Amino acid sequence: MDANGWFQIWSFAAIVLAFAFPVGLWLHRVMEEHDAPVGGALRRAEVLGYRLIGVDPSREMSFREYTGSVLTFSAVGLIFTFVVLRFQSHLPFNPQGFGDLSWHLALNTAVSFTTNTNWQSYAGESTLSYFSQAVGLVFHNFTSAAVGLAVAMAVARGLTRVDRAGTLGNFWRDLLRAHLYVFLPLSFVYALVLVTGGTPQTWSAYVHARTLEGADQLLAVGPVASQVAIKMLGTNGGGFFNANAAHPFEDPSPWINLVQMVSIFLIPAGLVHTYGRMSRNVKNGYAILGSMFGLFLVLTGACYAAEAGWLGGLGNWEGKESRFGMAASSLFAGVTTSASCGAVNGMHDSFTPLGGLIPAVNILLGEVVFGGVGAGLYGVLVMVVLSVFLAGLMVGRTPELLGKKIEVREMTLAAVYILVFPIFVLIPAGSASVADWGVSSLNNAGPHGWTELLYAFTSATGNNGSAFAGLNANTPWYDTLLAISMFFGRFAMMVPALAIAGNLAAKRAVAPGPGTFPTDGALFTGLLASVIVIVGALTFFPVLALGPIAEHVSLATRY
Repeated sequence: MDANGWFQIWSFAAIVLAFAFPVGLWLHRVMEEHDAPVGGALRRAEVLGYRLIGVDPSREMSFREYTGSVLTFSAVGLIFTFVVLRFQSHLPFNPQGFGDLSWHLALNTAVSFTTNTNWQSYAGESTLSYFSQAVGLVFHNFTSAAVGLAVAMAVARGLTRVDRAGTLGNFWRDLLRAHLYVFLPLSFVYALVLVTGGTPQTWSAYVHARTLEGADQLLAVGPVASQVAIKMLGTNGGGFFNANAAHPFEDPSPWINLVQMVSIFLIPAGLVHTYGRMSRNVKNGYAILGSMFGLFLVLTGACYAAEAGWLGGLGNWEGKESRFGMAASSLFAGVTTSASCGAVNGMHDSFTPLGGLIPAVNILLGEVVFGGVGAGLYGVLVMVVLSVFLAGLMVGRTPELLGKKIEVREMTLAAVYILVFPIFVLIPAGSASVADWGVSSLNNAGPHGWTELLYAFTSATGNNGSAFAGLNANTPWYDTLLAISMFFGRFAMMVPALAIAGNLAAKRAVAPGPGTFPTDGALFTGLLASVIVIVGALTFFPVLALGPIAEHVSLATRY
């Protein structure tokens, strides 16, 4: 742990902050302004898209219409990917001749990519054809991110609009614009940057190479750069290779590593500024961004300190790429689990107990410390509603957010949102820990084995996708239960957030009074961060005490 490591962490934070403002401005223009942000081919493609799907982009949708469109579109995409994976051997672009996936692995993978989780119970380079990777999976890398962005904008509209129309926008317009003006152009440029940095992009078969010892080695290649670009921008995280960003073809150099980390935070951080502009008070966005950055820096610093030996021990190089270093590996772990991405450039299973605790805590906080594309914003806005409600109780006044009263229905929906996460983490994890089918897949016993199991369901429900890797999850039981956790972790939390927005969209905004709690200052920043920590800590501290904390105490007393 040295000055260079801290310089890397603070430099990364400064770069993200510098990009948040212009990205937020662009997202506001793309998603909120009625006129097309640019003309030419993209504008013509947008108009053609509306005609092809028969949509009037000016027609606003109610909460129920918007939610129904989201669920229908996601269900169709899930079925499409399941069919592609089940019939992989009969489809083109399969030069390695890979066979069809089992029903449970195809189901798990289809749900995983539909929900923006990208949990992988397989090794991509030895399981999936180019067609399955580039069509079945990359399709969802774009659409699941676009759905998250669309829902975030709908929730933000519900909170910030003052016309009492009760509508949240048009899902199909939001979806199309997210693709045309955000993800497709950015991914195209990003993929070119990756190719110049050494990432492969080819449809040719795997390459045979002869080593210095004279042995024949088969090098897996493929359309890697195009998948890595959108997996990072869309906070998807699923790797083309089993080693993910620790593989030199996915993450070839330290500067590409920095580009990838910045790209993970690019849209989630920008969206907070977008919300500030929508609320007509940019300081609102800055207050939320301050809470996010404060939590991120504290937790990432703790991870780095644990791995460097400042919290006990001599420092730990196991599971890290020497070409990146300890600081960059700890920073990547903090970024990917804060942003619901799940890509990894080191093995979290090999971190110290406290170092491995931090990625788990990042997810258990609800994936709102930046969070995934869109999902982070609508998740933190639910926490904003809860924070305002608590502040109102403390001053003895009906809570208000942007002039709209927070009442029983909004708090009931917020409670449902908060309860979904622990239900689909703790119940299946607890069941697996006492069942033969559950413990037989563990590679470790004791606290570390429990951490591996808990992390799997935490990652699935939090739609993160990273893993401790000590768990063999490719079994019918695990594939099915993890798929259920991923599905409800996405949609059972998305629907209450949209319902809160629909309720507030129909309410009249009143002028702030002397008892109105301001949501644009340092006091609110601290309150929001405290609420996020308390909700996560009180719910999950007991199970964390049984896993990484118990393992740390055990190692400390042993040595």
